Amino acid sequence: MVTVMSNLSQAVSSADYRAMAKRRLPAILFDYVDGGAYRETTLQRNASDFDDILLQQRVMRDMSVIETAIDLFGASLALPVILAPVGFAGMLARRGEVQAARAAAAAGIPFCLSTVGVCTAAEVRRDAGVPPWFQLYVTRDRGLVRSLLEQASAAASPVLVLTVDLPTPGARYRDQRSGMARGLGLTGQMRQAASGVAHPAWLWDVYLRGRPHNFGSLAAAAPAAADFAAAWQWIGQNFDPSVTWADLDFIRAHWSGPIIVKGIMAADDARVAVRCGVDGIIVSNHGGRQLDGVSSTIKALPAIADAVGGALPVLVDGGIRSGLDVLKAIEAGATACLLGRAWAFALAAGGEAGVTRMLGQIAAELRTAMVLTGRNSIMTREGA
Repeated sequence: MVTVMSNLSQAVSSADYRAMAKRRLPAILFDYVDGGAYRETTLQRNASDFDDILLQQRVMRDMSVIETAIDLFGASLALPVILAPVGFAGMLARRGEVQAARAAAAAGIPFCLSTVGVCTAAEVRRDAGVPPWFQLYVTRDRGLVRSLLEQASAAASPVLVLTVDLPTPGARYRDQRSGMARGLGLTGQMRQAASGVAHPAWLWDVYLRGRPHNFGSLAAAAPAAADFAAAWQWIGQNFDPSVTWADLDFIRAHWSGPIIVKGIMAADDARVAVRCGVDGIIVSNHGGRQLDGVSSTIKALPAIADAVGGALPVLVDGGIRSGLDVLKAIEAGATACLLGRAWAFALAAGGEAGVTRMLGQIAAELRTAMVLTGRNSIMTREGA
């Protein structure tokens, strides 16, 4: 623990947590978090396109009071930030979803649990003290979908994030090479085992002490999360490519809280979401992990926000690595942002302490950017 904290004290940016995660994790897990689809151009543009957003520096304003809080779905958030659902997070740190949820709760923001997380919603609520938002992938087996919704309801999850941009897994070359997305035979298995042994801290703390490594919410139906290739094959075979907007009726029949649709990248789809009465949308291309060659989310955001016209909250994920990025996303039309890789790398680097430190830096960076742009409140856009 002393070594981890010493390393964390050197981390000042998302790139630092990424470098630490790369040292700590076996290659198969690092590449899973870090990688994207095909040539990874969309993954890269998700981050680099933030450089094209220019803020207006303002001076000689009274910036002694800064307000970063927002109200969202009946709750007050200390920051316009949510920890996005990240699959396999319990393989990055011991009971990783619980550790991340604790850090989020301490920072006053929500944590969203992935359908393919290692921990259950009940475990997160029990050990983090706060019920998580719950992400839902729709499977071919509607009985299993109903079971997932019942689990989330029983854990008092306040918000459902319906993720619709993974009707089939994207072509992720890194995952295919590493064995995450396909079996590699005996030689590949030996190489994976050697990679685990070469990372003794992860091997002891996560692989040995962090069991069971099931997909907690899917434990009765899916292979263990640690059986990477089998688990990924199960996802490809069981996630339902026939889902349409009409399936919202089934979900509403088994869910009474707010529903956010995650995976909107077109203004026309945003308008349909409004007509269907969902409670919010997330502009997302799945972190560049599905269809390469599509727009970055920050480029797609303004047109989608305009199409919605304030009818519902518009959230965004993809490429957000700093508090400055958060402010730029708000200026581009977002109500709030979701962090994905940013918290996954911080978790891998230092568990709960890593995520806590990262969120503190995001908050400090956001406040600094607000002071220098003359914004006293995050809820007031530039020029208002």
